[in-house]
Amino acid sequence: MKKQSLLVVLSFFLLSVNAQVYKTNGPLVHTYSIVARDSVTGEMAVAVQSHWFSVGTAVSWAEAGVGAVATQSFVNKSFGPRGLALVKSGLTAQQALDSLLADDEGREVRQVAIVDNKGNVATHTGSGCIQYASHVKGSQFSVQSNMMLGNKVPVAMKEAFEKSTGKPLGERMLLALEAAQGAGGDIRGQQSAALLIVPGSSAGRPWDERTVDLRVDDHKEPVKELRRLYTISIAYEQMNKGDLAVEKNDMAVAMNEYNAAMKMMPGNLEMQYWTAVTLANNKELNKSLSIFRKVFAKDKNWKELTRRLPAVKLLTVSEEALKAILAL
Repeated sequence: MKKQSLLVVLSFFLLSVNAQVYKTNGPLVHTYSIVARDSVTGEMAVAVQSHWFSVGTAVSWAEAGVGAVATQSFVNKSFGPRGLALVKSGLTAQQALDSLLADDEGREVRQVAIVDNKGNVATHTGSGCIQYASHVKGSQFSVQSNMMLGNKVPVAMKEAFEKSTGKPLGERMLLALEAAQGAGGDIRGQQSAALLIVPGSSAGRPWDERTVDLRVDDHKEPVKELRRLYTISIAYEQMNKGDLAVEKNDMAVAMNEYNAAMKMMPGNLEMQYWTAVTLANNKELNKSLSIFRKVFAKDKNWKELTRRLPAVKLLTVSEEALKAILAL
């Protein structure tokens, strides 16, 4: 009886201590992540993977012209917006991190990393983070992880990021995540991942200042799925560049961009369709017909859409050309 009473008291004591140390309403995001700045473009990014639902809504934060933050382990989500606000006010990454941790009772169970717009990096791994937990800082980047299967994850991430110098920042971030998974990753497995990239400077349009903003909220292989989504985003970006070239009446550049996009996503009917529309509008009817034919054969709804485009001036061909298209 005394033994049971002692256990009850002990349990109550531990719960009381935990309530003080882990005083947070945030998720328990044990994970691996990377924050980085591209020294050439100035872009800043966060990439993360965790065995936790929708990790991107808790861990990754970034603002154009300011910096990027990863807040994880026993997450204090306020560290994201507060950290960015502190950097924006003029503090360095380290000064901002010091300020965040100064009055945080749960600092020993936090893991936080910040990179600012000058490439300064600050990282904290509390002594109470679940092993294997550590971080490694490099030139204008930091990798950090906790609750890993083994102790080689941060080094693997660092090496992958450094070896990919010269590649686009998004590609380098993905390579770091893939290296982490290859080194064992989260001891619990995989569930969600995210990639967030912002420009190095702000044009005062925060609603349009996320170069890449991708999330995989729940998936058996989230890092692999994140790469697939990244490839799609790059392909659509090339379509956008093609559209801009059309506006400048530079069809050679436009077709190069469209062809590059379609090569990346050969099964995407919409990319093929709008390329055909652009060709038709620019008096390249014969080239457009071969593409229209393939698209219509796979999905007749695209032909019905084509009937509706002239009314809104998105298809500006002659009546004869329109008949030729719809006859396919």
